[in-house]
Amino acid sequence: MSAVAHPDLILRGGLVTTLDPGNPAASAVAMTDGAFTAVGSDREVMALAGPETRVVDLKGRRVLPGLIDNHLHLIRGGLNFNMELRWDGVRSLADAMAMLKRQVAVTPPPQWVRVVGGFTEHQFAEKRLPTLEELNAVAPDTPVFLLHLYDRALLNGAALRAVGYTRDTPEPPGGSILRDSAGNPTGLLLAKPNAAILYATLAKGPKLPFEYQVNSTRHFMRELNRLGVTGAIDAGGGFQNYPEDYRVVQTLAEAGQLTVRLAYNLFTQKPKAEKEDFLAWTKSSRYKQGDDYFRHNGAGEMLVFSAADFEDFRQPRPDMAPEMEGELEGVVRVLAENRWPWRLHATYDETISRALDVFERVNQDIPLSGLNWFFDHAETISEASIDRIAALGGGIAIQHRMAYQGEYFVERYGHGAAAATPPVARMLEKGVPVSAGTDATRVASYNPWVAISWLVTGRTVGGMQLTPRRNCLDRETALRMWTEKVTWFSNEEGRKGRIQVGQLADLIVPDRDVLSCAEAEIADTVSDLTVVGGKVVYAAGLFAALDETPPPPAMPDWSPVRTFKGYGAWGERPVRAEAVVAREASASCGCAMSCGLHGHAHATAWSSQAPVSDLKSFWGALGCACWAV
Repeated sequence: MSAVAHPDLILRGGLVTTLDPGNPAASAVAMTDGAFTAVGSDREVMALAGPETRVVDLKGRRVLPGLIDNHLHLIRGGLNFNMELRWDGVRSLADAMAMLKRQVAVTPPPQWVRVVGGFTEHQFAEKRLPTLEELNAVAPDTPVFLLHLYDRALLNGAALRAVGYTRDTPEPPGGSILRDSAGNPTGLLLAKPNAAILYATLAKGPKLPFEYQVNSTRHFMRELNRLGVTGAIDAGGGFQNYPEDYRVVQTLAEAGQLTVRLAYNLFTQKPKAEKEDFLAWTKSSRYKQGDDYFRHNGAGEMLVFSAADFEDFRQPRPDMAPEMEGELEGVVRVLAENRWPWRLHATYDETISRALDVFERVNQDIPLSGLNWFFDHAETISEASIDRIAALGGGIAIQHRMAYQGEYFVERYGHGAAAATPPVARMLEKGVPVSAGTDATRVASYNPWVAISWLVTGRTVGGMQLTPRRNCLDRETALRMWTEKVTWFSNEEGRKGRIQVGQLADLIVPDRDVLSCAEAEIADTVSDLTVVGGKVVYAAGLFAALDETPPPPAMPDWSPVRTFKGYGAWGERPVRAEAVVAREASASCGCAMSCGLHGHAHATAWSSQAPVSDLKSFWGALGCACWAV
């Protein structure tokens, strides 16, 4: 008779939101060999404990399933994370430039300082980007490359010299190098609307050696764990070649050091030779090869370059080339014949409609049912296209790019058009599979709580009310979009996404109750305890003693990660205790009624964990009357 397997880990005394319809709430959960083995009351679950079981008292804290990002460029982002100065979540340009100045001072030649996306000028109190003159003043000799969304890059003089752009450099296709009256590049590169010039320029910079890339990827996963991310679908990316650029994550997988579960899609790198890529890959790779931590998920998000409609809303919508349908059909037939799912980048309904013509034609010969293919982004998708996707058995993966680009969309198309861009609530009503993610690390931040906040509030990170309340989601629905609903997109339904017996033991304990806190607080959430496969991969606050396996220090020693850490430069938080700040703020608050932005949570907003020199002026920039005290 075999011995009873006692749980490895039990969490008790909490408020467990399981998302399991048959058992929606519990106070305790047990994990054994990487899976949930009991979910119920403290008494029921504690009865299973053995002498080696580790028991953690949650002290009434909320527990949620681990978050899964449906579109994250984790593999590419990990290779570069330690080299990047992240302005994600920084709320004033003054603070951002102070960070830049500090980083320039410690970055040795010939290295660059790179600010590679994840922010928008609208998040700053000043509502602008730095000027080229400001960049050159801060960094006269160190190359600085600053990427803003998909629309532009700013290079200081040292960076222009490093990449070799001169008056003789030809104009790139689909982009522009701005020049002065003498024809010399100024340092401003524009996507019009193709971002290739931005990425090609970034690719000229120094790369980390392999050992450092391994360390960098570990730190990026650590940062994701801190924010409650336990899984992701990697969407490939430009200048991310398979299999060469997958060696780092493969090495970590073989060493058992992945702390984010990863399903990866293969992204073609060869315009006009895309079909040859996929013919080769379907022979050398097997769909679903791998395990629960690292597995193959099909093709995309780039299938053919002629079908890629980059979403620079500062530029007019691009029309796809007439050869799009023929090239796309050639690739889709290869994928359908090999039963590979695919994902396709598509911003505009005009692109989606033309792609659906192709998919419907292929479906007549090779049924697509059961393939779990899907469109990414779909900001301006029509109801007719949603219905066509549903009829073909496809899905829609949305991301919070509008939280970063909403102001530009409104400038071009108006508030009315932005009210349902994308029409998430309508997609859900129609029953098509829909899930949520970020599209990080360049066009938006990797912070999942900013994305969840956007789904719930309809606000951009700059404070604009983009989506009317009727089109916003309730918190539980938004949470499901980040957990159980993502699993359809990686063919893992029933395997993860809920706290349910038999599913993979991935969960988080946020630092606040995101199901009941003020809406303005959702975006500032972090995790105090993150568990993947029944193992603690990140712990802080009440649970800090459980954080036993952090990665070694960020490499190289001048890495911005050593100083600023990650989102909101949390490594540089003010040293004053938040409770003290909150008490003083509450005492000085003289308003007699709640404001529309914060309710009565003024002190919480004042004591935000962002490294901002004057939060009061930031929120005041949004017109919030509660700061007029």
